[in-house]
Amino acid sequence: MTAAPTIWDEGTEPARRVVLLGVALTLTVAALDLVVGRGLGVIFDIGFVLIAPALALRVHPRDFFPISVTPPLLMLALFVLIAADDPSVIARADDGIVQATFSGLALHSWALFLGYAGCLAFLQIRRKRIAAGLARPRQSSKRSGSPAPRRTTSGVPSE
Repeated sequence: MTAAPTIWDEGTEPARRVVLLGVALTLTVAALDLVVGRGLGVIFDIGFVLIAPALALRVHPRDFFPISVTPPLLMLALFVLIAADDPSVIARADDGIVQATFSGLALHSWALFLGYAGCLAFLQIRRKRIAAGLARPRQSSKRSGSPAPRRTTSGVPSE
């Protein structure tokens, strides 16, 4: 009897989809935090700490590198956008874009560190499981014993 795939074996999404998911989730958590409070605070930080490792679990193993650099770029891009619109959300109101961006990164550095560390740790665990032969790919069908899906590439319609 084979064991069911673990959480470490589930990632099947290409990097592009996972990055877009990360952008959507980060913007959603930031918007939620801005609606609830005056600036980015604990809600955003906790959300970011949860989002970054989740991305590492969703991605296909061939796309580990793009996801390994995504969390810092997500936070940097978000803070540049916020600093360009309203610097008082992440820094002092009279700060310029660059100063507000760096102030925001400094104020939220613990969330960046924990989220990024979690992402890299999850990617490393998955990499080690694959290297050791412990990772089991997800089944393509829900029922055991079902044939794998087939793709016809001849261009001739089947009858």
